[in-house]
Amino acid sequence: MIDSLPKTAQPFMDWGWSQIEPYTKELEGRPLSAGNLAGWLADWTQLASLVTETFARLYVATTVDTTDKAAEARYRAFLDEIYPRAIAAEQKLKEKLLASGLQPPAGFELPLQRMQIEAALFREENLPLLTEERKLSNEFDKITGAQTVEWEGQEVTLPQLRPVFQNPDREVRERAWRLSMARQLEDRDAINALWQKFMGVRGQLTANADLDNYRSYRWREMLRLDYGPDDCMTFHEAIEAVAVPAALRIYERRRARLGVAALRPWDLSVDPLGRPPLRPFTTVDELESKTAAMFRRVDPHLGDNFQIMRDEGLLDLENRKGKAPGGYCQTFELARKPFIFMNAVGLHDDVQTLLHEGGHAFHVFEIRAAALYPAVGVGPGVRRGGVDGDGTALRAVPAHQRGRLLLRSGRRTRPHRAPGGCHPVLAVHGGGRCLPALGVHQPRRRR
Repeated sequence: MIDSLPKTAQPFMDWGWSQIEPYTKELEGRPLSAGNLAGWLADWTQLASLVTETFARLYVATTVDTTDKAAEARYRAFLDEIYPRAIAAEQKLKEKLLASGLQPPAGFELPLQRMQIEAALFREENLPLLTEERKLSNEFDKITGAQTVEWEGQEVTLPQLRPVFQNPDREVRERAWRLSMARQLEDRDAINALWQKFMGVRGQLTANADLDNYRSYRWREMLRLDYGPDDCMTFHEAIEAVAVPAALRIYERRRARLGVAALRPWDLSVDPLGRPPLRPFTTVDELESKTAAMFRRVDPHLGDNFQIMRDEGLLDLENRKGKAPGGYCQTFELARKPFIFMNAVGLHDDVQTLLHEGGHAFHVFEIRAAALYPAVGVGPGVRRGGVDGDGTALRAVPAHQRGRLLLRSGRRTRPHRAPGGCHPVLAVHGGGRCLPALGVHQPRRRR
């Protein structure tokens, strides 16, 4: 039956739950045995990839243009009709696998452990709350995407003021900073009201899961297995003891070099030695072409992959009015190709952001090329999407290929926001990895 599924996500994006449900029912009703387990997992993954990519493309459409009412309507229709039903259907498949007592395929031990955590966290009464949480996130994007000011006779977005913060004239920097802050404060009541709604939804999610606090809920939702809250507190204390004093020394040195009595927020981006700011590009095409040249110098293979993204419209880099804030790398699961979103305004930081997200993108390409177990995919899958920070995706890659992948991705740890198929999962995303579920992924975004 799985063979009758569309081969790409585009036709699948028009499907309703009534068309998807028969495939979940067939998986749920199929008898499991040691002999057919691998095929069952592979079929689950195929369906998961379609649902996940559908969600990803609908989500991306709402971020590239937060004013697109049609894109928002399609995204919300997915959240209302498919998202909660997908999670519920996927829970039944998890329970079926966990209850079977069958030995999982080699390499599936960690995904199975994660599946056990997710199955234990599931509560049917949380389904509408999970949908509402994602809608609230969409509302935040709409509020911030609409923020503009008038600067020197032109309407500009708040990110487009960032180059002004590098102006050597302190009065100009202060004026731009205060203008930006004033515009943000205009939305203070709306964002505060939104945050209160988030708090209510997340508090109820936690209570329904029989947990004492949202951190405990989130820890499980994020599938954090390698470290606990106490480890984070130890890390916080180390930052306070070591990094904060170092930062204070750096700020004091900056203050002295600028010759000001006190360092202010508008003094943090200007060069303290009076050198002109770096302007590595003036157009997005120039940013893309120069970045492509850098990648090709590092390794022609990286350059070829980046060129695929350019040729196939998998880059949306320029800041503009109505675009959601931040940056991310989103995986299109079935196509096994990445999409990079960011808000470039001509700064050196933009180059760094593109290099950062490019690392995630190359991870997607490498896993796409790797001979992975058909159902295990790349491990847990993105706030929303991608690979977790514990390197799980690499554990699904054949050992002899891991060094090549890490070398070419330039990341020896945290291959975050990764591609893919996740373990067999009708892949729904929650919080930053591909939850086994019928696929909802939203990437963690750099702000």
